[in-house]
Amino acid sequence: MQDRCMNTHTEANRIPGKAGPLWGLSLLRTMRADYLGYVTRLQNQYPDIAQVQILNEHIVHVFHPDWVRQVLVDQADALIRWERATQVFSIAMGQSVLVTEGVQWQRQRRMLQPGFTPKRVAGYANLMTSATHDALSALEQRVGGQSVDMDALMTDMTLDVILRALFGSHQVRDARPVSQAIQTLSHSGFSEMFKPFSWPLWMPLPAVRKMRQAKQTLDLVIQQHIQAQQSMASDDGHDLLTMLRLARDPENPEQSLSTKELHDQSMVMFQAGHETTATAMNWWSGLIARHPDVAERIHAEVDAVLQGQIPTPASLQQMPWLQASLKEALRLYPPAAVLFTRRALQDLQVGPWTVPQGHLLAFTPYVIQRDPRWFESPDDFKPERFLPSAPDTPRGVWIPFGTGPRVCIGQHFAMLEMGLIAAMLMQRFRLEWPEGAQWPEGDLAVTLRPAQAIRLKLHPKADIAPSQGG
Repeated sequence: MQDRCMNTHTEANRIPGKAGPLWGLSLLRTMRADYLGYVTRLQNQYPDIAQVQILNEHIVHVFHPDWVRQVLVDQADALIRWERATQVFSIAMGQSVLVTEGVQWQRQRRMLQPGFTPKRVAGYANLMTSATHDALSALEQRVGGQSVDMDALMTDMTLDVILRALFGSHQVRDARPVSQAIQTLSHSGFSEMFKPFSWPLWMPLPAVRKMRQAKQTLDLVIQQHIQAQQSMASDDGHDLLTMLRLARDPENPEQSLSTKELHDQSMVMFQAGHETTATAMNWWSGLIARHPDVAERIHAEVDAVLQGQIPTPASLQQMPWLQASLKEALRLYPPAAVLFTRRALQDLQVGPWTVPQGHLLAFTPYVIQRDPRWFESPDDFKPERFLPSAPDTPRGVWIPFGTGPRVCIGQHFAMLEMGLIAAMLMQRFRLEWPEGAQWPEGDLAVTLRPAQAIRLKLHPKADIAPSQGG
């Protein structure tokens, strides 16, 4: 069926786009089955901006980087996050900084921001390297060219890191149920986005029961660590939970976070700070194994800079190939492949177009970051794109953490953690892609994960591994 243009809202007539038959319900089915494929095809047809209609909702997909920034940076105050998305995320994360709006969000962001400045984040480097050292030392004892599930490895390491950073402890009986609970909520959350409402968690339905049990698993971990820290009655800790307990609103210094807010902010940090980084490192390790030429450059760089020592934030800055490889992995496979959809609170100017009040605006980093106008051979892994000597790319074409006032508050934490893990892994092991293994498809839930396991052969390097604190 030939595409037909919208004919509602005079201002929107000029925005290119289409509506499917049956009021867009066929589009809804397509989006649910393969959202990234759907948006990719849409962007191929309408490179800069496209409008679609599903029932009574008009959705404007913004692809041009200048217009992405025009909306998310310059007109951020005229937006709210899509109500359905915030409803879904609040099931697991309560009224945290991820989902709140307006004055409540501004207050929370002001109180949390001091804990995530580059200087403050650098203070977590030792615990990041300690957790990574422990995991890799255990791994070194049991592998020697054997196949390793990289998702399991990265999940365990990043879980240990976030437990130490958030709670000052890495005591968790079994990481698997915790990781599985996060994945359950991620998959359930994505599915819920395409439904008009969510069943209450007390409903005796199989899907609801899975969500309820997953949330209970995570709630228990959070509550146990909060109670353990509160029982110590000490404000001397350097972990994020202590920071949250002591946080005050700069504009209203007598205000602290309530008990419920403390739980909700801990929950979002625990989930977002664990799964997204593990997923990013899973993709990165597979890409490195598939590109031995890049791996050799990184091995040479890591060995020359570190000379057997533990990496630091300063030494990472001397490893341009390592840093570039991480940025390129985030370009190809951003864990947050789709940003929160926004709703316009007033008419917005987007390039030459006017987007009417009430319309939704969608932003898809996975598609924006693979645009051949900004990246030659966009589907290829080429870390040299991000070397200091490379030509500058337009602002707004690399947005794995979002952009504007609601940019991911933990982006500095994530990049430091990824850099330290990557450096220590390459310091100790050579990664080999198994002969005949196929590259996995992406599986989009809330995060973009490999649909099939990435299993690599890990060969310990001959060099003596450094000791923590050396």
